[in-house]
Amino acid sequence: MNREDNAVLFKHSGCNCCQAVLLSYADKLGLDESTLRALGAGFGSGMGCLEGNCGALVGAVMADDLMNSRKGASEARNILSAFRQSCGAITCKELKGIETGKVLCSCDDCVRNAVRILEGNNN
Repeated sequence: MNREDNAVLFKHSGCNCCQAVLLSYADKLGLDESTLRALGAGFGSGMGCLEGNCGALVGAVMADDLMNSRKGASEARNILSAFRQSCGAITCKELKGIETGKVLCSCDDCVRNAVRILEGNNN
């Protein structure tokens, strides 16, 4: 199973999008599963269920920072830009089409895209 599929499996096993992305990188992050779950716990449904920034995007930035502390804010901007291009938006509210009724990207696809972006950054 590839990392993208593994992340979606975590998502369907009770994790929020942020946790799913983080847990799919557990082997590279040097943190145990319970710590990664705790780190990502507050970022579900757009940060505390407020429909803000997508948890998968937040998880991707966290994972990248943990793997490559030297990159910093400029790399976060690159991840954000790539995520927006892949998914159509960066906020949960827009992605789920809360106001428009038009879903731009499903949670599963947001998780897949976040992992795909990370894979491209860290290979």
